[in-house]
Amino acid sequence: MTRVAAIDLGTNSTRLLVADVVDGTLVELYRETRITRLGERVDAGRLLLPAAVARVHACLADYRRVIDALGARRTLAVATSAVRDAENGRELLDGLDLPARVLSGEEEAALTFRGVGEPDALVVDIGGGSTELVGPGIRVSLELGCVRLSERHLRSDPPTARELEACAEAVRFALPAQLEATRAIGVAGTFVSLAALAGELSLETVSAQVDRLAALTVAERRLVPGLEPDRAPVIVGGAVIVRELLALLELPRIEVSEHDLLDGVALEIA
Repeated sequence: MTRVAAIDLGTNSTRLLVADVVDGTLVELYRETRITRLGERVDAGRLLLPAAVARVHACLADYRRVIDALGARRTLAVATSAVRDAENGRELLDGLDLPARVLSGEEEAALTFRGVGEPDALVVDIGGGSTELVGPGIRVSLELGCVRLSERHLRSDPPTARELEACAEAVRFALPAQLEATRAIGVAGTFVSLAALAGELSLETVSAQVDRLAALTVAERRLVPGLEPDRAPVIVGGAVIVRELLALLELPRIEVSEHDLLDGVALEIA
């Protein structure tokens, strides 16, 4: 048995998983997600903002106490889209007091796929700055995320019809035209949030949530039962990705898994 701690330094959130890995099987001990917005305005400026870095450092200080208390023997922090894109991303990692590395888009996709553990399904990971699609015959990372789309296209509060259409067009342009799947599994915050709001994620239910949430201001979205308040600013952008993906795949629904990149990282470092 090996006790490990995996940390995901994501564009919108910083996440922790502490688990025991026994003969290749992961036994979860602790999992936490905090919205830290590391990638705030990275798409426009290509720099991590000092305030964003400070939020992540404060979060990691708390995570370090959890890791030490649970006695993890191996720890690894992985950084994704925001750090990949930022000119000063390396400075963030150099300033950490724990092992860390930047994942390429393909590495992120592969580790997410491993963490989900469903080899016959298309796994979709919508992050803040990128979306990973990985499954039989495909492994791609798209510069398409809920934070990136929101900052580029959804600038009004609430967004205008023209902004929503521009957002949808950007998603349709980025998604692979020949993408096919008989089964799809969504991971990470956008999918979990939409599942809490809509239950089954079909084209009809997700479209209804896009219409509902886009009609609200960010302040009003923060009060929606079942939606994490700090996810309110970017949930519409994420929901548009899910809606357009469902329309392209023509599937009756997308399943949701709570196993994801963190699980794949934990298995790798064990």
